[in-house]
Amino acid sequence: MASSGDYQLLCLGNPLLDIQAEDYPEEPIANHIHSDESLLTKYGLKPNDAILAEEKHMPLYAEIVSRKHALIAGGAAQNAARGAQYILPPSSVFYIGCVGQDDYAAQLRSACAAAGVRVEYRVDDTQPTGKCGVLINGSNRSLCTHLAAANEYKLEHLKSPEIWPLVEKAQFYYVGGFHVTVCVPAIMALAKEAAAKPEKTFIMNLSAPFIPQFFKQQLDEVSPYWDYLIGNETEAAAWAEAEGGDIKGKGIAEIATYLAELKKANEARKRVVVITQGTDPTVVAVQGEGKAKEYPVRTIGTEEIYDTNGAGDAFAGGFVAGIVEGKSLQESIDMGQWLARLSIKELGPQYPYPKQTYSKA
Repeated sequence: MASSGDYQLLCLGNPLLDIQAEDYPEEPIANHIHSDESLLTKYGLKPNDAILAEEKHMPLYAEIVSRKHALIAGGAAQNAARGAQYILPPSSVFYIGCVGQDDYAAQLRSACAAAGVRVEYRVDDTQPTGKCGVLINGSNRSLCTHLAAANEYKLEHLKSPEIWPLVEKAQFYYVGGFHVTVCVPAIMALAKEAAAKPEKTFIMNLSAPFIPQFFKQQLDEVSPYWDYLIGNETEAAAWAEAEGGDIKGKGIAEIATYLAELKKANEARKRVVVITQGTDPTVVAVQGEGKAKEYPVRTIGTEEIYDTNGAGDAFAGGFVAGIVEGKSLQESIDMGQWLARLSIKELGPQYPYPKQTYSKA
């Protein structure tokens, strides 16, 4: 059944403003954004990773701002929310998280309003809005996040008389894995609400390798409620490493199948696990259906790739939009790939305007 708007999709995550370096210390690589690689070395960052900032990383943000840079609405789940709304009818998506009382928060509100996403932020009076330092090198992106106010989200906000009725009205819940570092009780409230009502769907994203590496216990608490789980190959491998046992070191198809067969709270709905692999086929496992399947990725020339930051979030947004609209699993995956393909032609986690209309591969 197609979406009818009316805020059917709720997204919970960590709202951040991306501070993205755009300087070119050497010759640019084709049309690619290419940040100064010396910043990676200086701050001990990997070329293709996502981490939470430590004290040693705090000067990074001012250093990026001192150079050529862009300020772009970010936060993985917020990016996915904007992506889903790009496809869905007006008034389909609302997003919750925590921001400060500052200009960064105002920029996030403005970006979401332009995208048609309703935001219901909790506002923290003591912490500034969170930010993410973004360094792009070719197809790699290094993300260094200072959560600040994003780390102050509270269950009380979700359960408030202003927000909970919206939760009850929504039919689909999407949660970024990054939020397990912030407020697991809020995630569990959404998960249990979905499990108790057969018409509702709970979707989660692994988000980054450090989530299963360092927050496996929190993931394990939520895992029985996953109706859909989204991740990429490095995140899946990190989960298998943290899980240990026979699954450690296995291939992506085996890991996806293993994840699909984990214990599930709502046994009436089969779990679906979707693992992207960049330009390699997307791996999908469905609970009870045995071996995982592969879905080829829409091809794109390297000369068309401008910026990979947010590509995974775009895939999630497109895929979730397909699920909300009642599309088949195959078409939902293609919708995710289509939106990711659009996103990597833009600067940061953004989508082209005027809006383009999805068409099957």
